[in-house]
Amino acid sequence: MSVEYSGTFVSLEGPEGAGKTTQLKLLTSFLKDEKIEYVITRDPGGTALGKPIRRILLSTETVISPTAELLLYEADRAQNVSEVILPALQAGKLVLCDRYIDSTLAYQGYGRKIDVELINTLNRIATGGLMPEMTILFDIDSSSGLARLHPGGHDRLEREAIEFHQSVRGGYLELAKLHPERFRIIDASAAMSKVQDDLRRLVVEARKNHVATAGK
Repeated sequence: MSVEYSGTFVSLEGPEGAGKTTQLKLLTSFLKDEKIEYVITRDPGGTALGKPIRRILLSTETVISPTAELLLYEADRAQNVSEVILPALQAGKLVLCDRYIDSTLAYQGYGRKIDVELINTLNRIATGGLMPEMTILFDIDSSSGLARLHPGGHDRLEREAIEFHQSVRGGYLELAKLHPERFRIIDASAAMSKVQDDLRRLVVEARKNHVATAGK
């Protein structure tokens, strides 16, 4: 994407039960103390358009084909980039997105077995090529992650078979190997305080890297 902006874009990824959403909430006190202007959004559901899409995607009463599922995620993402993410970056803010393009690759690509190149193409169309400067992967064993959830799972994806979740985790780890310049991995099975310390350190690193790159 050729558009330049002064903000810093960080995405947070991870399999079910990794705790990234909880850690993101805890991070806000640190950001406020450091007087860092930030925007937190989520994928799906970060916009008025995205909220009903999220409800459809996660409802346990929804029967949805893998292709329809994929396209709904991409529609949500296109609106989120246009309405929330890009304007915040252009305003110089730190943008933290709870899931982004790698979730679709992990869940719909490695999990649902949809062609990864097709997903990459749709991701580029939906985002206009906008990529996170850093992607923080909260990694946890599938059994351990699912054990943290309410018995039976809260939503449609959480209720998928263990084999699906193992494929998703494996997909994430493969993506991290393919893109080491962008991915950072946190051991999400560690104590909450350790995970939070790691998250804060990486967010600070992302901002410093952005400033250093912008200054070249």
